[in-house]
Amino acid sequence: MRFSSNAKPYVLLVIAGTVLLLGYVYFSFFSESLNRRTDVVSVTPWLAPIVWEGTFDPVLIDKIYKPMNLTIATTVFAVGKYVRFLQDFLETAEKHFMVGFHVRYYVFTDRPHDVPSVNMFQGRHLSVIQVPGSNRWQEISARRMEFIQTTIERQIRREADYIFCLDVDSKFHARWGSESLGRLVAVIHPGYYEQSRDRFPYERRLASTAYIPMDEGDYYYGGAMIGGFVEDVYTLTKVCRTRFEEDAGNSIEAAWQEESHLNRYLLDNKPSKVLSPEYLWQDIKAKTKQVKVIRFSAVIKNNAEVRPNV
Repeated sequence: MRFSSNAKPYVLLVIAGTVLLLGYVYFSFFSESLNRRTDVVSVTPWLAPIVWEGTFDPVLIDKIYKPMNLTIATTVFAVGKYVRFLQDFLETAEKHFMVGFHVRYYVFTDRPHDVPSVNMFQGRHLSVIQVPGSNRWQEISARRMEFIQTTIERQIRREADYIFCLDVDSKFHARWGSESLGRLVAVIHPGYYEQSRDRFPYERRLASTAYIPMDEGDYYYGGAMIGGFVEDVYTLTKVCRTRFEEDAGNSIEAAWQEESHLNRYLLDNKPSKVLSPEYLWQDIKAKTKQVKVIRFSAVIKNNAEVRPNV
């Protein structure tokens, strides 16, 4: 369901607000079958939902979203040796990611001939976009914002309603569905969701445009997932790219490249929905009591072997 470029953001915003209201009413007053979570925080200080297992009804939310005929763009970077993770990413995505929706995968790679052939359901497509390789993994990481921005300009904004930008060295394990849709969506980093703000690895150098003071910050968001309306994610990538280039002009590289700039942006532009660490776990971590379901996780890998300059 794509509208004119002027009307679409407002129409989808009204739809998203209606969905949240209906879901809240249903969950609060009519759904006795769901186990309401009291062991986790399920709403942010600015009243955005934090999505955990047990805080949404998948049947209800799918009934609202699926008739809209939405298309979900999904970007993933498979540069250098990271192309080896692409097949598992795509195969598990076809089992668990936005099942029943139109999905367009955009694979950015310097090895287009190594992109595997994966059987996809009807309405799901893959496009390969060739990008240069690099001798520094930090540069590959940093340029993601630039490549996503330019691809939205040239292609994605005409082909999709929502977008998720994900890491390729990951697998899906369980449902990732319409409960994750929102205007601007972030995910809480699994390494810091139980930590206090002073432990967050924000960029602390005042000279960087990604700087966050010690007494500021809401959550530490993982850079392995950015999502939302295509136009909202476009604005995010454009701003983060500009700030990264400003830092580079001053010979500064933020502590965690685009993740540092993402956290600065989301401090100033609060996400309308926050995903729990269920949506960005790490295989090296043991499952905790709060994490009832692992939906998406980073695989165990040898960084020294797959990254060019480690």
